[in-house]
Amino acid sequence: MKILFLEPFFGGSHKDFALGFAAHSSHDVDLVTLPDCFWKWRMQGASLYFINQIKNLAEYDLIFTTDMMNLTDFMGLAGRDLPPIVMYFHENQLSYPLGFHGKKESYLGFANIISAVAADGLLFNSAYHFNAFLGEAGLLIKQMPDKRPEWMLSALAQKGQVLYPGCRFDAAPFALKENSLDKPLIIWNHRWDYDKKPETFFKVLAELKKKRVGFYLALLGEQYEIIPEVFRVAKEMFKEELLVYGYVSSREEYRSWLAKGSVVVSTAIQENFGISIVEAIRHGCFPLLPNRLSYPEIIPQNFHDDIIYTAPSDLGQKLEKFLKDPDRFFPQRQNLSDYTSRFSWETIVKSYDTILEKFKNGS
Repeated sequence: MKILFLEPFFGGSHKDFALGFAAHSSHDVDLVTLPDCFWKWRMQGASLYFINQIKNLAEYDLIFTTDMMNLTDFMGLAGRDLPPIVMYFHENQLSYPLGFHGKKESYLGFANIISAVAADGLLFNSAYHFNAFLGEAGLLIKQMPDKRPEWMLSALAQKGQVLYPGCRFDAAPFALKENSLDKPLIIWNHRWDYDKKPETFFKVLAELKKKRVGFYLALLGEQYEIIPEVFRVAKEMFKEELLVYGYVSSREEYRSWLAKGSVVVSTAIQENFGISIVEAIRHGCFPLLPNRLSYPEIIPQNFHDDIIYTAPSDLGQKLEKFLKDPDRFFPQRQNLSDYTSRFSWETIVKSYDTILEKFKNGS
C-alpha cells in the first residue's frame, strides 16, 4: 500500500512511533509532520496545514494519523474522495491529568471523540488507555444537557483495537558487561513535566541519601519551555550523585547511559504505554513502577511483586533493597530484557501492516 502518515506533533513518543513505523513497515509510507509545540493550536489548525501540503490525496491507499489531529476538519476540507483513515491514540484530552493551574477544556475532548467516531479505524496504545478514553468520553457525554449521543460509546468500543507501539532497539538485548561504576546507577528517562510526578521521585531519593544508601543518578528525558523547579533543586541536592543532567540528543549516547543503568524508576500519573521504560528494560535496567496506568499491563504478572509498588514508601523500600544488592536481581533483568523483544518494531510491525491492509480491502 501507499500510506500517508500525518503527525501534527512530531516529538517524543509521537516522533519515535512515526519514524519506527515508516522505517519498518512493508508498505510505502510518506511522512508529513509539524513540530512538537503549541499543541492546542495543532489540534485546531493542523488540518489546514496538511490539506495545503498534500497535492493529491487520491494517490494514497490509506491515511494514518494520530490524536493531535482534528480529523473531522481535515475530512471536511479534503472532500469526499478520501482513502480510509486510521487514527492512533498516544494520549487523549479527556483522561490527561491537569497541571497545577489546569482547566479542562471540553472542546478538546470533543475533538478527540468526534475524530474517533469519524475515523474508519481506531487504535490505542494500551488496554488501559482504551478503557480510560471510553470511561471519560461517557462522563463528558453525560454533561450534555440533552440529546446525548450515547450510541457513540458502544460504536467506539466495537471499533477500537489495542496495538502496542513498536520500540527501536539495538540489535542485541541486555547482557552482563563490565561496568566501571562503583555504585548502581538510577535512570530517570521521562519527560521533565508535572504528569511524571518528579517531586515524588526526588523525595524518595532524598530519604535514601539520608540513610547513606549509595547510588548514582542520570536525569535524562526531554524538556520543554517550562522545567519544574524540583529539577533545579535536585541538581544541587544530588550534585555528588549526578552523572548526567539533561536531555541527550544522540541516540547512541542515550543508549549507552541506559546500558550503564541498573534500575529505572517511574512515578508517573500519566503514561499510556511507556516506551522509555521498555527501552531501559531492554538495556538491562530493573524497573520499579507504580500500580496504575499501563504498567501492570506491560509487565509480566510473575514479576509484579518485585516491580510494582503501591505507595511512595513502598517504592523507597523496593529501591533500597535493590541498591543494597543489585546482583541479586540480575536473572530478572536478563529475563525482562528478553521479554521486551515482543515490543520491537521488527516483531510488532507485522500486526500493524496486517490491520492496515484490512482497511484498504474494506473489511
